[in-house]
Amino acid sequence: MMQTDVKAASLAASALAFDGRTRVRGLLVEPGASAGSVVLKDGGASGATVLTINTLAAGQAFNVVVPGEGVLFSASVYATLTNAKVTVFYG
Repeated sequence: MMQTDVKAASLAASALAFDGRTRVRGLLVEPGASAGSVVLKDGGASGATVLTINTLAAGQAFNVVVPGEGVLFSASVYATLTNAKVTVFYG
């Protein structure tokens, strides 16, 4: 089992969650008033889409548990948010 310190970045708008190689361990997603999504990209706003989570309109906040060692991002973790907020747990 790989041990690492887990850190978090809370975002209310599209932005870089972490600049560098890391693994995303989980997410806390807060849906907005209308349906939306959280899209995690590797390498900035124009990077490759690695993970997409769709949300319901006016839904409850929910956790996304990533199994195993997490999802690897080689360059950086960028979150594109549409009608949602997110906390990204990485390390």
